[in-house]
Amino acid sequence: MPDDSTQATRDDRPEESRRARLSRTFDEDAELYDRARPGYPPELYDDLAELAATRAGSRVLEVGCGTGQATVPLAGRGCRITAVEAGPRMAEVARRNLAGAAAVEVVTARFESWPLPQEPFDAVVAATAFHWIDPAVRMVKAADALRPGGALAVVRTQHVWGGTEEFFVEVQRCYERFDPDTPPGLRPPAAADVHGSDHAREVARSGRFGPTVFRRYERDLTYTTAEYLDVLRTYSGHRALAEAARNGLFECVAGLIDGRYGGRVTKRYLIELAVSQRR
Repeated sequence: MPDDSTQATRDDRPEESRRARLSRTFDEDAELYDRARPGYPPELYDDLAELAATRAGSRVLEVGCGTGQATVPLAGRGCRITAVEAGPRMAEVARRNLAGAAAVEVVTARFESWPLPQEPFDAVVAATAFHWIDPAVRMVKAADALRPGGALAVVRTQHVWGGTEEFFVEVQRCYERFDPDTPPGLRPPAAADVHGSDHAREVARSGRFGPTVFRRYERDLTYTTAEYLDVLRTYSGHRALAEAARNGLFECVAGLIDGRYGGRVTKRYLIELAVSQRR
């Protein structure tokens, strides 16, 4: 099953988009999300400073801050941050994590309906959150939030081929058993096959930004069985499964890790930073 997930789920409320429903699942257990989700590599923040001028004193609007995985490092670099988070529990944990940062305000609101302040921002940053924002709104509103020459910086994270490769082949049997919408033989893509052309096209179509500059980072993270299950419990597609199917899936995954991989597996992530300057 894809991470945060493009997996199909049953549509009980057709009047509401699937994207909006899945996005709310993160707020159901904000403490788990804060504990289990990895942050971002230090070099990403160096590149943000170079490409998006996220330096001491710069005004940053963060869209979808979650529990502050990117907000805390940006605050540590002296940015003045307004962080908008739709989930009240996520926002509460973010405020706790940022309690010592006087120049950070966490606002509980949907970015789509949040009124922009009169003073523009130097940068708009969205870390693994921009895809949850309504596509009809996100580019225009991000541009409207920025001063001329300000930067839109979008971070995207994807599980790619690598790490404990055979595990990710074998584990598909668990997904195919407990989630019939799983495509047969699904594999993580190779990092070389993942690129941000879809985002770059969306930026270009908006007509509000110049060319998009990309930076990419790969890293391997090793998890115990319990840690890996905690990560899975934070993924929207997994949370959207029926309880019996979800419990069966997690039991199957745990049995595989414990029985064949000594209680540890390594997952490879590709983190992609895309920066575009407002015209």
